[in-house]
Amino acid sequence: MRIASYNVNGIGARLPRLLEWLEETQTDIVCLQELKAPDERFPEAELKALGYNAVWHGQKSWNGVAILARGLDIHLTRKGLPNDPDDSHSRYIEAAVGGIIVGGLYLPNGNPVPGPKFDYKIAWFEALLDHAKTLFATEQPVVLAGDWNVIPTASKDDVFSASRMADDALMQPESRACFARLNHAGWTDAIRAIHPHGQIYTFWDYTMNAWARDAGFRIDHLMLSPPAADRLVDAGVDRDYRGREKASDHAPTWIKIR
Repeated sequence: MRIASYNVNGIGARLPRLLEWLEETQTDIVCLQELKAPDERFPEAELKALGYNAVWHGQKSWNGVAILARGLDIHLTRKGLPNDPDDSHSRYIEAAVGGIIVGGLYLPNGNPVPGPKFDYKIAWFEALLDHAKTLFATEQPVVLAGDWNVIPTASKDDVFSASRMADDALMQPESRACFARLNHAGWTDAIRAIHPHGQIYTFWDYTMNAWARDAGFRIDHLMLSPPAADRLVDAGVDRDYRGREKASDHAPTWIKIR
């Protein structure tokens, strides 16, 4: 089973690229972020035509998350986090699909630092960590997949230039400490479980010729509970899709599990 996270950066503008990727990769379960569309503008019919069932949590102009399942029943279990510090933002959705609990998330960016947006980022992360404990305790296979807006390390394996990103919310010690707490609690960073070393990026900004210079970083992650990690067989990034016309600034990030 192939499971992916894909920040589409506007599902209306990027729908041709999304449908193209779905047709070419036949990914079984997909977590989407940054729909930037209200619920009524979600392209349910177009996705259904490719064999995908879907649940979604939209928002006009900003945020928005969805879970797609190819030829599988999908049972919505949650929209929004318990104790969400601002439930007007559509940032979390959860479903049971294919014998797995899938949590799709879009963690706040947090810039500028310091300030209320960064405080919100950390508060939202704390709410996610609390909910992750609940999911972990079920002892079920769980995948938390999405745009985490956190660069886990200062290594060139994860970021093109730690010094240039040093003041960004994605690289702050508090952001990285929250992410590290998931690892310490027993969640597995799927990409690094399969590829412990080597440069792997998932995002390249539209500015400063970032894609051509490969000035990217890794912020899209799939975190696995132990029963899911035990079934992990492969992981990677479909980075070539970032180079296509009118592409998202993120590339799809995926795992394969038994």
